[in-house]
Amino acid sequence: MHSLLVLVGFEVASFAAAATGVIFRPGVWYKQLEKPRWRPPDWLFAPVWTVSYASLGLSGWLVWLETGISALPLSVYAVQLLLNAAWTPIFFGLHRPGLAVVEVIVLWATILATIIMFHPVNAAAALLLVPYLAWVTFAAALNLSIWRRNGSKTLSRGAK
Repeated sequence: MHSLLVLVGFEVASFAAAATGVIFRPGVWYKQLEKPRWRPPDWLFAPVWTVSYASLGLSGWLVWLETGISALPLSVYAVQLLLNAAWTPIFFGLHRPGLAVVEVIVLWATILATIIMFHPVNAAAALLLVPYLAWVTFAAALNLSIWRRNGSKTLSRGAK
């Protein structure tokens, strides 16, 4: 029973990172930005992120089963969750896609570090994070493309 409660805790922590998306919505500012043709439809983002967050929670729990909460891999995991949560307020809240590019690169690196650290502990936990890394790679490319296409529109903090 304790183990299942911890799994719920990992899932709650994972989905808490997504909570910034409820607060900082794309809005008019985002709709007015020029986006690449290869951008997926809006409806695709929610299901992909939902699966990613569920996998994140399960992955962390699998490592916890092996190491307990004090392990270094779970500390890196927590950092990547915090970075994940920070991207949305930077991009959609502050309207700073350039800064969000820098942030998502750091996020990407921490996801990779998490995968590398999880693998010796639990290979399945590491593999669960590979699609998440792929999606963040795609999201980073999209973020970069939007920033490059919109230049001065994205530099104005006050642009709504």
